[in-house]
Amino acid sequence: MDKKLLIEEGRTSLGIELGSTRIKAVLIDEGGSPLASGAYEWENQYLNGIWTYSLEDVWKGMQGCYQDLLKDVKEKYDTVITKIGSMGVSAMMHGYLVFDKDDNLLVPFRTWRNTTTEEAASKLTKEFDYNIPQRWSIAHLYQAILNKEDHVKDVAFITTLAGYVHYKLTGKKVIGVGDASGMFPIDISTGNYDQSMMDKFGHLISGEGFSWKLQDILPEIMTAGEIAGTLTGEGAALLDVSGKLQAGLPVCPPEGDAGTGMAATNSVAKRTGNVSAGTSVFAMIVLEKELKKVHPEIDLVTTPDGALVGMVHCNNCTSDLNAWVGLFDEFAESIGAKVDKNQLFSVLYNKALEGDTDCGGLISYNYFSGEPVTGFAEGAPLFVRKAEDKFNLANFMRMHLYSSLAALKAGLDLLFKEEDVEVDEMFGHGGFFKTKGVGQKIAAAAMNTSVSVMETAGEGGAWGIALLATYMSCKEENESLESYLKNKIFNGQAGSKMDPDDKDVEGFNRFMDRYMKGLAVEHAAVDVL
Repeated sequence: MDKKLLIEEGRTSLGIELGSTRIKAVLIDEGGSPLASGAYEWENQYLNGIWTYSLEDVWKGMQGCYQDLLKDVKEKYDTVITKIGSMGVSAMMHGYLVFDKDDNLLVPFRTWRNTTTEEAASKLTKEFDYNIPQRWSIAHLYQAILNKEDHVKDVAFITTLAGYVHYKLTGKKVIGVGDASGMFPIDISTGNYDQSMMDKFGHLISGEGFSWKLQDILPEIMTAGEIAGTLTGEGAALLDVSGKLQAGLPVCPPEGDAGTGMAATNSVAKRTGNVSAGTSVFAMIVLEKELKKVHPEIDLVTTPDGALVGMVHCNNCTSDLNAWVGLFDEFAESIGAKVDKNQLFSVLYNKALEGDTDCGGLISYNYFSGEPVTGFAEGAPLFVRKAEDKFNLANFMRMHLYSSLAALKAGLDLLFKEEDVEVDEMFGHGGFFKTKGVGQKIAAAAMNTSVSVMETAGEGGAWGIALLATYMSCKEENESLESYLKNKIFNGQAGSKMDPDDKDVEGFNRFMDRYMKGLAVEHAAVDVL
């Protein structure tokens, strides 16, 4: 069908995701194909010891992103958007957004990036017998209580960034189950907040004298496929400053960036997972059963339709690798050689494949910042070799690719070796996989499982939330999200699958033996100091 007519008739879905440095919008047709996109660059602020975004910047960014989408539609199809079939909003998970009964923001938005809740997270993990990371909303709330912050008594609503934007667009205080799983633990059997842990939290704060109860201030949980409200007139005017967007369109449950990443990589089925590797790296695997014990290195979240997911999140991935590539670029420039940056990455990444499978004995730690998975509060990149090691360019580059995934592997090994988690296929996305076949081969070796890279993976979370909006509006009766994505979105989708090479797996394991021994020595030195 003519794309212009699709847009004019409103047979489209809109997804908007608020990422850490960019807000992106994607308009898709009913088959999931992108029609147009828009973007807006923004940055967090560090104010009074807190990483934050102002709510004014949230709406400036939302409006700027949508206007950029309208510009793309005008340039491509010479038309304007007046109606949309469905839409959804996604954003960075976790954090602390609290409002009073009059919807006034009580304290500046505390994002996932803040690491100020160690005391609360530790106490809640012990009380719940369930891992509560520092970035989770309940950790922020409990830390504010422990700090005796005056605003807590006035809290009437706590939500995530996606939940807040959805509320302003629809008037509904709801949240997708995946996003909710980064606020408070979810009972997989009910699809709601875990009642036993809610009761434990109530007991913990019973002496504080608050007029509110936790279940009254958290947003209502909804799952993928449900209608989570409609765009109000006020919401339409807030999003589209031109005033042309019609109200009344259905909106899917707001989701976090983890959930939209799962949707965008077709990894919502049990025994599938995805790994996102760029500045930071995280991997998520949809589990078949509950874990046997608590692991501080593993977050438990859910898919957008409520299945349990084990997630390992590492702060460091390609920053150190990129810094070394930058050094080579500087050398090339110094001798008068003009090298395209993309070509330089491609040459160096492919050179790594010529190296020894164990990197010839070389070792590096890519910690630009602290790495909780391996127990380091601060970072300092480190490259180490012995005189007899095979120090050449191929081993050097292979070492840095290994190092980019080493902390992730340390966390995933807890799932694979201690929890007996099995995965049939992982889907890779992010800058680490940009050079065809290289990052994919290294990741397959690190995880000892097949890794697929889809051509659409680069569309990202905005596309993922647009797919969830389309699923809501176009699904057949009793059609699962897994079935919908597999048969109607990714069926016939171009991509490549790579199985692990036994020699690469063995080499990566030898590298990890040296890597973990080095960490033990470093921890011992820190303890002595």
